Amino acid sequence: MIVTGLVATYPVGGVAWDYLQYVLGLRALGCDVWYLEDTGQWVYDPVAQDFTADLRRNARYLHDALVFLDPALATRWAVRDPMGAYHGLDRATVESLCAGADLFLNVSGACWLRDAYRGAKVAAFVDTDPAYNQAKLAIVDAGGGSEEVRQAAEMIRRHDVFFTTGEHIGAPDCRIPTAGLVWHPTRQPVVLDRWSNAGPPGDVFTTVMSWKIEPDAPVIDGQRYGGKATEFARIEDLPRQTPEALAVAVSGEAPRAALTSQGWQVVDGATVSATMDDYRRYLAGSRGELSIAKNAYVATRSGWFSTRSAAYLASGRPVVVQDTGWSAHIPPGPGLHAFDDAPQAIAALAAIRADYGTATRHAREVAAAYFEAGAVCRRLLAD
Repeated sequence: MIVTGLVATYPVGGVAWDYLQYVLGLRALGCDVWYLEDTGQWVYDPVAQDFTADLRRNARYLHDALVFLDPALATRWAVRDPMGAYHGLDRATVESLCAGADLFLNVSGACWLRDAYRGAKVAAFVDTDPAYNQAKLAIVDAGGGSEEVRQAAEMIRRHDVFFTTGEHIGAPDCRIPTAGLVWHPTRQPVVLDRWSNAGPPGDVFTTVMSWKIEPDAPVIDGQRYGGKATEFARIEDLPRQTPEALAVAVSGEAPRAALTSQGWQVVDGATVSATMDDYRRYLAGSRGELSIAKNAYVATRSGWFSTRSAAYLASGRPVVVQDTGWSAHIPPGPGLHAFDDAPQAIAALAAIRADYGTATRHAREVAAAYFEAGAVCRRLLAD
């Protein structure tokens, strides 16, 4: 099996966990798994905070992340740079592996589906950005879209099977079009034993986010949907309304001074997510998570649930997150709370404070019941 991702493209700890847990989860089921990254784009340099065509440092980051998870993965990867050169496995080996694969699992549609990669028996598209991908398809189906959007839509349709982390797509109250495709619901696989030694919790509810590193806002049925800033405005005054300490580890062009003046502890996102271990340690050192979602996920009732929030749960840390429709599929409880507005978020934090032990146990139970990598990957393979 070939698994794709964005680890070398965005070399930060949270991104590495998101994609490489697919590798671990499938390997645990006995699959022969290889990792491939080929976006055709420049990669992000978190030190310079800019993009570059030089992939050497980013390829090393990917290699080290794989070795951190399992030394046996040291030679099971390849990245193609924008100039066409391969790092890790060579081009001939990559094309041979793709030709003989049972499954090409294109997570986030991260990999450009070149003809040389299309030999697998099944090419599966995993939509981790619901509303954004379907909006492109709908625009092109209606005869519109730029050349870039048309190419992206054509690439999506080249796959055989379609998955989405927008579990509510197809429900009557979900505004995201199916674009004529069958979208199988799926979730982030979490390898529980990698999050089980969390240690004692800290005193602050945290989250980790990029303020604005995202594609163009999706337009569906003439309505344009926003990003995280739109939804954060709903809770920006929250630190003044609860005794809990609240922090946001943020990257990108965030209004840090304004956040600080409103009572938020503002932490450098790049620092807490520099490596996979840094990211895991930051989540585990939190009292829990308090976070919002992109407006596009919330307003469309997508059912999207953050891979980051799943990791908090696996660490035994209670989670209070905005409801995107996910509560229809993952039942809330003492360790997992959905909110639509600030008063609901305040009530959730108070409930956790009243019985923190029960909340932590329930958080871990939710992770085991709904995000355990083996179960998630088995369902994906069955579909």
